[in-house]
Amino acid sequence: MRAHRVVKPLVGISCCSKQFGFFGMPYDAASNTYVETTDNIVGAVPILIPANGPAADIETLLERLDGIILTGSRSNVHPSYYDGPPHAEGTWEDPARDGTTLPLIRAAVSRGVPVLAICRGFQELNVALGGSLHQRLQDLPDRLDHSSPLVASRELRMAKAHSVRVTLGGWLHRLAGASEIAVNPLHNRGVDRLGPGVVVKAPVPAGTIEAVNVVATPAGAIPGFAIGVQWHPENDWQTDRVSRGIFELFAQAVHVYAEDGRMGGVSAAAD
Repeated sequence: MRAHRVVKPLVGISCCSKQFGFFGMPYDAASNTYVETTDNIVGAVPILIPANGPAADIETLLERLDGIILTGSRSNVHPSYYDGPPHAEGTWEDPARDGTTLPLIRAAVSRGVPVLAICRGFQELNVALGGSLHQRLQDLPDRLDHSSPLVASRELRMAKAHSVRVTLGGWLHRLAGASEIAVNPLHNRGVDRLGPGVVVKAPVPAGTIEAVNVVATPAGAIPGFAIGVQWHPENDWQTDRVSRGIFELFAQAVHVYAEDGRMGGVSAAAD
């Protein structure tokens, strides 16, 4: 008699379009840190979502995925998506990723598929839902420089750089058990105008928004689980309780959606 096999949820991980090797061959790539957290914390099967722009079949993806991780990246959301000024010369862009993730986010949020957005993914989440970005936080008055330090040591690049205030009573406050936490941001961009339905859960004292959750879909309905952080919990989840907790919270939503969401419900919402 065949033993019952537990089928794991599927979690999509957004890729970037990058060039590698001597000949600069194009690849779809994502950091292995997101694969590791999906394997070890979420308890799901990681599925890489290629940056294939208009060829992306959003409906088919969402028919099969039980959650989505929007990854960090050196590239930046193209300013045409939020009516921003042109990027400075030399700015890394990835139009194929933009063409995949932005419609994917809108459809996933409307459908209730759990979304965890990190760094570039955090910015994508806000832009996809109608928000805008500052392109260089370090040029704004009284703002901290959140960009990656140009040092060879990974430990130094990923070290906690500053604190954020946590919105009392929200998901991050309950997770951290504190009103302030230290984070490891690596970014130049930051939220300017919040998208409708996106609310702040952790601002930096100088005014930069570092964590959000979505409380309404583009159509005005209540969404499922959709949160974003501007820092990098995937880089220290083995040593930092809050970083691990972010993925555990996402894991709960993924498993609820996998079990109940496909029967007409949605994942548990964050608040």
